[in-house]
Amino acid sequence: MTTSKSGGRDRRRGERGDLLDPLCPTRRLLDRIGTKWTSMVVKLLAEHAPGELRFAELRRLAPGISQKMLSVTLQSLARDGLVERRVEPTVPPAVHYRLTELGLSLERPLAALRGWAETHMPEIDRNNQLAEESAPAEDRHP
Repeated sequence: MTTSKSGGRDRRRGERGDLLDPLCPTRRLLDRIGTKWTSMVVKLLAEHAPGELRFAELRRLAPGISQKMLSVTLQSLARDGLVERRVEPTVPPAVHYRLTELGLSLERPLAALRGWAETHMPEIDRNNQLAEESAPAEDRHP
């Protein structure tokens, strides 16, 4: 559970369950994996598990991601032990990626989040539209 008592002052730093503490495991994980690109890469690699995808394949399958952002995302996932990187010594080198067991275990919670988004984003979009329409004209975004 990610709750806090008395602003977290009665817990040890980093102790489980204090989302307000910068060392809370949930907060630290969300800082690492809470981007659309991370979720997208994990999804793509999970769809091909236990197989691998090459960098260019991942980029083609992830619309809108830049080469640099894909590289940064894969490096971060590899550093966290969620993705395994394999390089073939060819010219140019062929680099392959696959999810580790730890990475595969992340797919289910991310899939649940995607499911929640697909169910609730129309309502959230309607709420935003209503808020925008009821805002004074000078506060409206173009």
